[in-house]
Amino acid sequence: MTTFPEQCSVILTGAASSRGIGRATAHYLAERGWSVGIIDLDESAAQAVAAEVAEAHGVTAAGAGANVADEAQVRAAFDALEPQLPQLVALVNLAGVSSADPYLEVTPDEWNRVIGVNLNGVHYATRRAVETMTANGVGRVVSMSSISAQRGGGTFSKTAYSAAKAGVIGFTRSVARELGRHGVTVNAIAPGPIDTDIMGGTLTEERKSTMAADGVLGRIGTPRDVAAGIAYLISEDAGYVTGQTLNIDGGTYMH
Repeated sequence: MTTFPEQCSVILTGAASSRGIGRATAHYLAERGWSVGIIDLDESAAQAVAAEVAEAHGVTAAGAGANVADEAQVRAAFDALEPQLPQLVALVNLAGVSSADPYLEVTPDEWNRVIGVNLNGVHYATRRAVETMTANGVGRVVSMSSISAQRGGGTFSKTAYSAAKAGVIGFTRSVARELGRHGVTVNAIAPGPIDTDIMGGTLTEERKSTMAADGVLGRIGTPRDVAAGIAYLISEDAGYVTGQTLNIDGGTYMH
């Protein structure tokens, strides 16, 4: 078993939006000593968040721009980030798009847009990251699925999103099976309702209460709740956890 290097880097995709899980996670991980690379569609925002993280936590951080649905852009972003950071040990696939279109109204373009970002993007980033990880004999990959995949929707987003997020779970298990012997673990997180803007804008108190009623804790989740789960799954201590889907959903879906 290869141990972690003294200095570790994590690359996060989709981590530049002001109220998203990614930005909260970047800060949470940097606070715990991780150097951070950020890939976002908005390159200037990615670089601004990286600068903010570096200043706040005294770690190395860098940002790059890429549409994760475009493999060439993803590879170029990794190629730009890796020389600026300590050894890449972890990847967190956070880039995602919601899709509230009912199934009978889904156009081919909408279907391809959602699958392109939420599933293909996970593959492209993972494929590039694990080239480095397998060469070094150690790595952690965590990707965002959703309870929407497990329940068949029932959230803000509908079928195209659920299909993509279910694909992430199957992808995670298969890659975990193939890469375990290389010292790389691969896991997914399935969040329930989280207070971010991906569900159609800032949530009203009334909407939060309605969403919370589905779970058993009487509240919806925060980006920090998800960040804490990510921090565990990419930690050295989680080296015996792979191929799993961790639900961070307040008990909304128990399986």
